[in-house]
Amino acid sequence: MSHQHSHAGQANETADCAIRLHNLTLTYHRHPVVHHVSGSFQAGELTAIVGPNGAGKSTLLKAIVGLMQPNHGQIDLLGIDRRELAYLPQQAAIERDFPLAVQDVVLLGDWRHSGWFGRVSRTARQRADAALERVGLAGFGKRSVDELSAGQFQRVLFARLLLQDARVILLDEPFTALDARTTADLLALVAGWRREGRTVIAVLHDFEQVRAHFPQTLLLAKECVAWGATAQVLNAANIARSNGMPQSWDDNAPICHRDESIAPVEHVHDHSALHH
Repeated sequence: MSHQHSHAGQANETADCAIRLHNLTLTYHRHPVVHHVSGSFQAGELTAIVGPNGAGKSTLLKAIVGLMQPNHGQIDLLGIDRRELAYLPQQAAIERDFPLAVQDVVLLGDWRHSGWFGRVSRTARQRADAALERVGLAGFGKRSVDELSAGQFQRVLFARLLLQDARVILLDEPFTALDARTTADLLALVAGWRREGRTVIAVLHDFEQVRAHFPQTLLLAKECVAWGATAQVLNAANIARSNGMPQSWDDNAPICHRDESIAPVEHVHDHSALHH
């Protein structure tokens, strides 16, 4: 089994590529969820991961951040330390039925500086308050998170990301069930991250939102359907192909084996590459 690797000192690669997938297969109980995917996420770019339900999108994010290991292939972090990754899972997966103050949730983003159990400095609290102001929640620091609406809570989680100050930000369905104003405000933050040279990879469902805000797209249906410039990836033929690919697998089917002598198709900037 291949594991996730981090490569430093590869300036010529990191100029264009932040994360590379090589013939990646991810499984649950030997059941394929992501199937022989190869390609690269551009550094300093906004990339959407889209596809049908059950296509492996969230699983891929978990593997990139290191929450699960590949069954086959590898994920290369190019010039990026694992601590420079920030990950925001789906809001439904986050427990907030507890009396934790908003500022304390935001301060969890400062763990690289203060440690998980370190003393929180006055400077860190000031940075947390500034992050809350940036997401439109000035003065909310002392409120309990269980009092917030879904939109307000997502703003708190984005404030935590601001404090984390990561080079690569992974977002799993960050705008689902949010009102239009909150979505617009958070998309403005994402656009700001791109201007700052950060790499953002987001699982999304709204194709029009992707076309408007994310220049790069990976269309995934367990296998890679297309990966490249959004305008070329999200065409009718590719979308129809992704919807027609099987989203359920025979539990008794063996793990597939692919001829390793066949070189994987690499991600090509500004072109959608078909992976079979």
